[in-house]
Order: sequence, then structure tokens, then C-alpha cells
Amino acid sequence: MSPDFLIVDDDETFAAVLARTLSRRGYSVRTAASGEAALDALDTAPARIVLDLNLGGDSGLRLLPRLRERSPQSAIVVLTGFASIATAVEATKLGAVQYLAKPVGVEELLQAYSRIDADPGLPLAPQPMSLRRVTWEHLQRILAEHGGNVSATARALNMHRRTLQRMLAKHPVRG
Repeated sequence: MSPDFLIVDDDETFAAVLARTLSRRGYSVRTAASGEAALDALDTAPARIVLDLNLGGDSGLRLLPRLRERSPQSAIVVLTGFASIATAVEATKLGAVQYLAKPVGVEELLQAYSRIDADPGLPLAPQPMSLRRVTWEHLQRILAEHGGNVSATARALNMHRRTLQRMLAKHPVRG
């Protein structure tokens, strides 16, 4: 029997929680923490693939065409903590049926697979991310790109290191 879901995410905790939640709803679930593990898991094609955009520094967008090629009947939803219009458009062009910003609930994820065709009548997201949240997530992304080095991150952002440290010391904002 082929699985209902393949979750491709390098955040093992997130993948395990999502897999457990989907399993409790009766779905068969497999997980993969890397692109190669995901391709190896396609020996039996899943109906749905949940693909994280950032896979341990690699881009899920580079993996997406390979997943489509190996499993063309699978519906792929791309998840990201750093949503942008450019990556959403690119993911859709590469064959994703939906593109969702984390955090995402199971109901929202399941609903994404049912909305494969465009529907201009769908309401917009109830609350877009606040500017403070977008800023915080951008700082975290740049920090991750520089291996956690605050000085290198500050140089990349063209800001003073102590200012960046104060911003990073604050807890993440909601929404």
C-alpha cells in the first residue's frame, strides 16, 4: 500500500509531530529529512508530499522538479518559514499545488490539497504576518545563512552588531 503522505523536512521534531497528527487521523505517513532520503522514499509513490522550502541549507525548490519527475501523480505542498511572493510563484511553476507559510495547522494543510485548482473567490488569509514578525524571521534566516555568526550577519545586513544582538535577544513575535 502506498503512503498517503511523505513529509520532507529537516526539522525532525516538526516532521514527527505532523506525522503523528496525520497518523491519528488515519493517514499512512513517511518522513524524510533530506532530498536524497525523499527520493529514496519514492519507491512507492505517496498521494501527497509536504515539502519544506529550506532543507538544511538546501532549497526545496531544487528538489521539487525531481520529486515531480519521479512521482508525477503526487500532489506537492511547499511549506516555508520565510514566505515570499517570488518563491511562491517559483514553487507553483515547478509543480507545487499550494505554498503555505509556517506555522500551519493540519486542517489548513489538508485543505490545501483540496484546493488544487485556482479559485479567485477564496478569501485571503485572515491575518498576514506583521511587519515585526517578517523582520524577525528575516533576521533569523540571514543569521542561519551565516552559520549563527552575529558579526557576519550584522555586516550582511549593514547594521551595528550590538543593535542586531538586541533584536535577536527579543522573543519571536506572534503573527
